[in-house]
Amino acid sequence: MNKTRGYRILALFILVVLCIIPATWAAGTLDYTTTYTITLKDDGTALWNVEYRTPLANDSDISTFENYTRDLDSIYLPEIESLMKNSAAQAAAGTARQMTVENFTGNAAVQTNPTGKFGVVTISFYWTHFAVPDDGLTVGDAFVGGLYLSKDNTLIIQYPSGYIVSATEPAPDQQGSNALVWYGMRSFGAGEPNIVLEKTAFPPVPVVAGFVIIVIAVAGLIMYRRKKHDPLPSASAYSPEEPDDPSPPLSEADRIGVEDRILQQLRANGGEQFQSDLVKVLGIPKSTLSSTLNDLHQRQIIIKVKKGRENLIRLAEEPR
Repeated sequence: MNKTRGYRILALFILVVLCIIPATWAAGTLDYTTTYTITLKDDGTALWNVEYRTPLANDSDISTFENYTRDLDSIYLPEIESLMKNSAAQAAAGTARQMTVENFTGNAAVQTNPTGKFGVVTISFYWTHFAVPDDGLTVGDAFVGGLYLSKDNTLIIQYPSGYIVSATEPAPDQQGSNALVWYGMRSFGAGEPNIVLEKTAFPPVPVVAGFVIIVIAVAGLIMYRRKKHDPLPSASAYSPEEPDDPSPPLSEADRIGVEDRILQQLRANGGEQFQSDLVKVLGIPKSTLSSTLNDLHQRQIIIKVKKGRENLIRLAEEPR
């Protein structure tokens, strides 16, 4: 047997061997559909789930289904395990990549839903190094001779979150969230279906949104605690009238001259004026004006009245 012919036999071998149980149903005239679901992992391992589903129209169908699945664990599952191990060995030889199939489980049950009763058999196992992890995942070379889906067969290949499909051959019949779907009847060529998956550069939107929400919440909490424990200074604690341009001390004559100018300006303005306006009108440095006003206030010649964030200067001996 040459290598190419061996690969072709393997292509049929992988899916046909999984039809051992349906073959027994055929003798009992039970129709069935088959769904192959291959779930990829980041390390290239694939979880295979093969589901056979047949409608059970009457008690005779139920009896037939139960009779043929009674030997699932003792006969059919060991046969499938043996055949799939041979298939993985052939695929490993064709890809030069070590492969194993392991952890086989089988389950049979009668299920009832609104459309009727169904007999369902599920075979599951893991296939290591099924895909090639390399800055993404590449799938297909394990199907060295291609695949064939008969009528009423479905192939589903699921991939992990954080990946996008950059190429697939042939194109799927349906593409959903992290899943590619092909329906029978159809044939795949050697190494097909071939899928190239790339890792996304950014985390999924829900993760980003969650991170932003956390950042906003933390920032809000910090601002709340800061306002609670470090309130803004009140108008009395901060006044723009305080000097910010210290000047040299005045002589006695200069001090009296400044006092006279202040008192004259207050009398000309009805007996009161804001300190900031006195600075502008008289052209006196803030520090000089502030120290002079403090001296006049101590001698009870003027009164300082707080008005918001400013000081209103008022003559003490004259009515407002």
